[in-house]
Amino acid sequence: MKTFFVTGGAGFIGSCFVRLLLEEYPECRVVNFDALTYAGNPDNLEGLDSHRHRFVCGNIADRDAVVANLDENTHALVNFAAESHVDRSITSAAEFLITNITGTQILLDAARARGVRRFVQISTDEVMGSLPESDDSFFTEASPFAPNSPYAASKAAAEHLVRAAHHTFGLDTIVTRCGNNYGPRQFPEKFLPLALANAMNDEAIPVYGDGMNVRDWIYVEDHCRAIFAAMEKGRSGGVYNIGARNERRNIDVVESLLDALGKPRSLINFVKDRPGHDRRYAIDPSRVESELGWRPRETWATGLRKTIDWYRENGSWIEKVRNPAYRDYYKAQYGTEVTAD
Repeated sequence: MKTFFVTGGAGFIGSCFVRLLLEEYPECRVVNFDALTYAGNPDNLEGLDSHRHRFVCGNIADRDAVVANLDENTHALVNFAAESHVDRSITSAAEFLITNITGTQILLDAARARGVRRFVQISTDEVMGSLPESDDSFFTEASPFAPNSPYAASKAAAEHLVRAAHHTFGLDTIVTRCGNNYGPRQFPEKFLPLALANAMNDEAIPVYGDGMNVRDWIYVEDHCRAIFAAMEKGRSGGVYNIGARNERRNIDVVESLLDALGKPRSLINFVKDRPGHDRRYAIDPSRVESELGWRPRETWATGLRKTIDWYRENGSWIEKVRNPAYRDYYKAQYGTEVTAD
C-alpha cells in the first residue's frame, strides 16, 4: 500500500488533490498534515474514507510534529502548505517567511531522514514576476525569477531550497508552478470566489485598479491531475509549469460571473490598486503537455459553471468561512463591510 504525506491538504487545492489520490489509488493511504489556519477547512475533507485518510493538525514549521507523522519510505511528500495571499504578505511578511521558507526546509530535511521516495513542491507562476502586456511572451520553466511581492519571494526561496536538496543530497524532487485556480471550496478572500460570493448576495465586488490585470486561469481539478502526472511520471529534479492556456483580464472574469448569475455589472466597484500589483501572467505548458501527456479537461465555460453550481448548492459552507475574522479582514482591506445573510 502506497503512503502519501500531503501538507496543506485541508486547503482549496490540497483537499482536491487528496480526493484525487484516494480515487486514483484505491489501496493507498494518505496522511493529511494541515495547520488549519484561516484558509484550512476541515469541512473540505467531508466524506473521505477514514480508513485510508488520516488527518493530523500540525504546522510544517514544527520539526518534531513533521518527523513524528512522516512514515518511513513514504511514496511521496506533496507540499501544498503555504501562506499564499499576496495582500496579506504585503501587510505582514513574517508568517510567509516562517511557513513558506523555514517550513519547506524542515520538510526537505524530514524527507531525507525518513527516506521519502519523491518530494513534490507546489509553487506558483508569481516567482517569475510580471510579463509585458504588449507582446505574446509566456512564462517557461527557464524564465528567470523576479518575484514582486513578499509572498512570491518566499515561494521563490522555497524553490531554491528544493533545488539545493536535489543537487546536494540527491533527493528526488519535482517542482510544479501554476497560475490562478478556481473551483469548489476556495476560500473567499481570493479574487474569483470573493466576487462570486459577493455577487450572490448582491454586494459590491471590489476590483483593483482598472481591472486590466491578466491572469492565467485553470480549474482546480485540472491542476491537480497535472500535479499527479508530474508526481508519477516527472523527471527527477524537474520543474513543470501548469496552465490551461486561458488568459483573462480581471474585469472580464467578474463580468463573466455577473452574466452567468444574471446580476448587474453595476455591482463592480473599482478600488485603489495594491502596491506592486503584477500586470500579466501567462504560462507556456508545453513541457507538461509533451512530457506527461496532460491536457485540461475543463474549458473556462464548463469550469465556471461547475464552480457557480457548487457555491450555489453550498451556501452554508460560504457563510461559515465568511466568519467575523474574515469580515474584519475584508473591511480593513477594502474599506467596506461584507453583508451578513
